[in-house]
Amino acid sequence: MSRLRVGVVGCGLIGTRRAAEAATHTQTSLIKVADTDSSRARLLAKELGCEAAADSAALIEDPAIDIVVVSTPNGSAASLALAALRCGKNVLIEKPPGRNLAETMSLVEAARCAAPRILKVGFNHRYHPAISRAHQMYRQGAIGEAINLRARYGHGGRPGYEKEWRGNPEQAGGGELIDQGVHIADLINWFLGPPELAFSMLQTAVWPIAPLEDNAFALLRFSSGAIASVHTSWTQWKNLFSFELFGRLGSLCLEGLAGSYGNQRLIVSLRKPEGGAPDTVEEAFEGPDSSWALEWQDFVRAILDSRDYLGTPQEGVAAMATVDALYRSARAGVPVPILQ
Repeated sequence: MSRLRVGVVGCGLIGTRRAAEAATHTQTSLIKVADTDSSRARLLAKELGCEAAADSAALIEDPAIDIVVVSTPNGSAASLALAALRCGKNVLIEKPPGRNLAETMSLVEAARCAAPRILKVGFNHRYHPAISRAHQMYRQGAIGEAINLRARYGHGGRPGYEKEWRGNPEQAGGGELIDQGVHIADLINWFLGPPELAFSMLQTAVWPIAPLEDNAFALLRFSSGAIASVHTSWTQWKNLFSFELFGRLGSLCLEGLAGSYGNQRLIVSLRKPEGGAPDTVEEAFEGPDSSWALEWQDFVRAILDSRDYLGTPQEGVAAMATVDALYRSARAGVPVPILQ
């Protein structure tokens, strides 16, 4: 079977990870990489044994390429993904799929017109083994009906953010809420479905990036009555990921993402009808981060076998609709409905 031919636009940390997966997968071949910094593209091309394209347009328009991965800063990602879809490519766009909800919805329409080509949003957190296992257990009814959820996610930022694209409102579209918070928004939608009401408060506490935020605090309410609380932070000095789902029968608590966030752990607690301490089982998922390889495999199978996949355009819209509502709430100072 001939391999799917891949081009990667954006040769930063995430683009390098995607390029490496494309280069080593048995059903894909890395053909070209491109970056606004041509020296970075040439370096990655040399490392992975492919060609450095003259620019992103040359890569996207190349008829020899079947898949375009867009791993650029937020300001250009949606327009590049649109161009790739219009050129008949399968596209993987990193999160967020747009700087705002409108950009994301434009991608959904383009993906509809590009069918059977596939647009996938890079929500790699869904593929962490502990998170995937927890989702499976919840769907199977392990903790009963959800009553509330608590999520915390953050790192310590770094000096100079205000000089990078993440500190530029036009390029980034938002601060920590759209950066790491969109992962939490996606996971919340994946586990519980779309919330109906959002309230948030934003804070710029340390890094000189105003009007962007380095902390976001949020509450989300669902039609079932369940409530989620969220804190995402660029002042979480020790990297942290914590995602806790509480049901009528018990809880599923996730910690860690591998690497600097620590080993992944899933702690399952089942309440006793008579009260007292619950029965608790902890499962550890040690080793390196496998989410990138698992996500790439899911994408390749979706293209080759027309399988369902995670990170559909509609799921991208759901996550961005949540983020959009949280930004609207912060501006208005009141709870607002989530628009889908």
